[in-house]
Amino acid sequence: MLSNLRRWTRRSTASGVFAALMLLFATHTVSAQEQSSFLGDTFKKVILDPTTYAPAAIAYDATMRDWNSSQPFFRNGYVEHNDRFTLSGNPNDLPMSYTVGRQRILSDAIVNLEMSLANNVVDRIFERALIKRYPEHRRLVGALGWVERIGFASIMSYELSAQHYRQAADNELKARQLGLR
Repeated sequence: MLSNLRRWTRRSTASGVFAALMLLFATHTVSAQEQSSFLGDTFKKVILDPTTYAPAAIAYDATMRDWNSSQPFFRNGYVEHNDRFTLSGNPNDLPMSYTVGRQRILSDAIVNLEMSLANNVVDRIFERALIKRYPEHRRLVGALGWVERIGFASIMSYELSAQHYRQAADNELKARQLGLR
């Protein structure tokens, strides 16, 4: 499911960026000062928007909790079920080292941040174009932009983290039951 989300997000983000650029350049030629203001404003809004960072931070936390809660099992000879964290790349095999796993989780978080960043840039471009076209509906367009960004961040955060949080809780319980903690 995670790989499907990533594929879908990359495709829709690329399509959205293309559509936004077409919309931006097809409307009219803008002066250098307007362009500078547009880029600066978009950059500032995206960087200061918490929905840009939330999915990556939540997914990182969830995956690290899962990874950390798995370590007592690995120290006692258990195998890793997630093929992304095994030495061979096959499920139910020896786990990679803690450091390599942590680096993989960090690189996943960076990819997640990139997806969220791309979504928010596209959203801000569309929002600006809509406000320019319908200035009398500025607040409505802004509210719909927030709804889209929060919705995207919420769905992405859930998809990337729910399974890891459940697995971490299961690992903690099993470790206590087996006396591995």
